[in-house]
Amino acid sequence: MLILASASPRRRELLAAAGLAFRVDAADVDETPWPAETPDAYAERLARAKAAAVAARWPHAPVLGADTVVIVDGEILGKPTDVEDAARMLRRISGRSHTVLTAVAISWRGVMRSAMESTEVWVNALTGDEIAAYVASGEPMDKAGAYAIQGLASRVIPRIAGSYTNVVGLPVTTVLRLLSTYGGSYPESYASVSES
Repeated sequence: MLILASASPRRRELLAAAGLAFRVDAADVDETPWPAETPDAYAERLARAKAAAVAARWPHAPVLGADTVVIVDGEILGKPTDVEDAARMLRRISGRSHTVLTAVAISWRGVMRSAMESTEVWVNALTGDEIAAYVASGEPMDKAGAYAIQGLASRVIPRIAGSYTNVVGLPVTTVLRLLSTYGGSYPESYASVSES
């Protein structure tokens, strides 16, 4: 059974939809970026740190850590700190494309492996009223880049290039490919999800 080192409901939903048997054991790691750290290095470092932190508790199971970042002009747009920050992020992504990177890391059998998925996302030009209404919905507040492609924001995202599940928060095919490098095939079963 896979151990998901994340409390993200989106990641739980994606794994469940893919039929993977898993248990949730969320990692608690410092997510402060290092000085001059690139977005891809930051995402990979956090994904690996999450997997490593939880792997100590599950020595005989594959442990999955992941970190998703939204990038505009080299700037990481994390989860907004307040409504003003959410509006600022939405103005940054309005009328243009941006990149969503997710790093996934798996620790299993004493070996840590990681991979990165990148998706380009286009957002329509948003009016001030549209931004205010979206922020007021509450949806942006716990999402990297202040939007959820699977939610209300789907109305203003005309296209993407790359993995859709990556933008939601977990590139499922990348996870399966990484798991397969350890031998065996997934899903092992379509068992129900359990949490700890």
